[in-house]
Amino acid sequence: MERQFAIEEAPQPARGAKLGPSFTGLAIILAAAALAVAPQLIRGNSCGHDFNVHLVSWLDCVNAWRHGIVYPHWTPSPNWDAGEPRFVFYPPLTWMLGAALGLVFSWHFAPIVLTFLCLAGTGLATRALALKACDEPVATLAGCAAIFSGFTLFTAYERAAFPEFTGGAWLPLLLLFALRDRRPSASLVRRALDGSTALLALALAASWLSNAPLGVMASYLLAAVALLAASLKKSWAPILRAVIAAALGLGLTAVYWIPAAWEQRWVDIRQATQDPGYNFENNWLFARHNDPALALHDEVLHTVSLISISMIVVALLCLAIAWRRGTLASEKTTGSRRWWIPLAAIPCVALFLLFPVSRPIWQLLPKFKFLQYPWRWMEAVEAPMAIFFAAAVWPTGRRARRLVAAVCAVAFACATACAATRFFQVCNPEDTVPSSLADYHAGAGFEGMYEYAPPQGDITEIAMGLPDACLVSDPTAELGKVDADNPDNNNLVWTAGQDSCTATFPFLGGRATNPEHLRVSADAPQSGYLVLRLLSFPAWRVQVNGLTITVLPRRDDGLIAVPVPRGPSSLRIDWTTTPDVLLSRWVSLLGVLALTAVCLLERKFYRASVS
Repeated sequence: MERQFAIEEAPQPARGAKLGPSFTGLAIILAAAALAVAPQLIRGNSCGHDFNVHLVSWLDCVNAWRHGIVYPHWTPSPNWDAGEPRFVFYPPLTWMLGAALGLVFSWHFAPIVLTFLCLAGTGLATRALALKACDEPVATLAGCAAIFSGFTLFTAYERAAFPEFTGGAWLPLLLLFALRDRRPSASLVRRALDGSTALLALALAASWLSNAPLGVMASYLLAAVALLAASLKKSWAPILRAVIAAALGLGLTAVYWIPAAWEQRWVDIRQATQDPGYNFENNWLFARHNDPALALHDEVLHTVSLISISMIVVALLCLAIAWRRGTLASEKTTGSRRWWIPLAAIPCVALFLLFPVSRPIWQLLPKFKFLQYPWRWMEAVEAPMAIFFAAAVWPTGRRARRLVAAVCAVAFACATACAATRFFQVCNPEDTVPSSLADYHAGAGFEGMYEYAPPQGDITEIAMGLPDACLVSDPTAELGKVDADNPDNNNLVWTAGQDSCTATFPFLGGRATNPEHLRVSADAPQSGYLVLRLLSFPAWRVQVNGLTITVLPRRDDGLIAVPVPRGPSSLRIDWTTTPDVLLSRWVSLLGVLALTAVCLLERKFYRASVS
């Protein structure tokens, strides 16, 4: 039997050996990712469900960088330029990467480049996982299959969910380092710290820094896989490695998750799970609702339900075929008959989690409901499905291999064409990149996210076109009216002719002002309140003529209202570093030091094993 799968590390090539096949495999993966993104190169980016939210985040991130803010917390453009603390709660990796790509490639190409990187990462990570048990052609085919799986293309085109999209890369790497067993005969500590623990911690940290639901999913996946691997190997090493990596990963990402966890009480974070569209109870596979507001939601859910069931069926069917063909084990390698069991368990568990029978798990496990959509678990199914598919279809004969490669190439091209017609989202005129850029630079602002609003604030009452500072005698006064020329639009609109402001004043510096340090110079004709076009948040420190104002009146729209006397007043509004942020920085610093120590220890163990 030709060796196709093995559980141990492949031997290292001799010095001077040709590395052509490896580079060929990498080139094929990159070419596959380019093929998958080709429709966007031709037609422009797909305006998926989340595209505009991410584009605004990238623009605001770049604006913050230009003012010297390396890690911004406030996003000034949402809520019609009143802002929101999105950067506190949204993990930073992809919005920083998107901002950097926008500076390098322009905003028109940034989303396409990011899509390519996510696709390539999915293929390369799946290939790396497969290489630990397969020959290179099989692993390369598995990487390509992961790129062209239905859920990958659905996420890329229909949803444009870039943060979640990165899971295609991070989860296979997490599985790779969690299951790797490079020194099975070593002691417990040396077996756990075999060079995989630090890398496993980085994979987990990357998941958390990309997307919070992805971080939750990665954490539970790591725990489950470690327990199963420990049972199969009859060793505590996988559990010890997982515990150390989890501690390191959470330490590294503390700069994000500690403020996000602590400051949830300052916003209406319940909207992230209680909104009908986001609640897991409304997202079981093939669920239908009588609510007209969920009609589009049901249509998308039906599509992703078909994709999910298809992927799981393909994964299990190909697993059976590969087992039947004998390509899942090699008699020459100890323990090779069980390497696939953790991967096979993933689609089985995912299938269970897609239906209401799993409701107790969603309700009882901490933070599980923040996954929102049960079908998000398809992100974890991509790599196992792709590996089992490659193991099932790759033949032993050379001629047959050429035929299978040609058939797969045609199938992948057809999958791309299908995604370009079925999943591609044409941008509305107001949602195109040029239109969004024009609105951004004009200061019109964009719609905000309900989960980041103050708990007692209704951001739907924030009027469009508000001045930076509006002087009123009543701090609760309503600003803005329904647009008479567009009554179907529920957004309130403010104009100077409404006379709702006694006087108006701009932020000093205009659009070029620092988003986290605002200044207003006002000469009020009477005492009253300056309603700022700024959403209230406890991290803001407000000073009037050098005096800090600690108690501010509450407004229904959540905007800040500041009492001012008659005559000249100087207002300073500064974003402050709260104690939880200081704590998070120290914990992340300790995490970096601990990771460095683990790296040095693993290197020491490795040198001792080869000496």
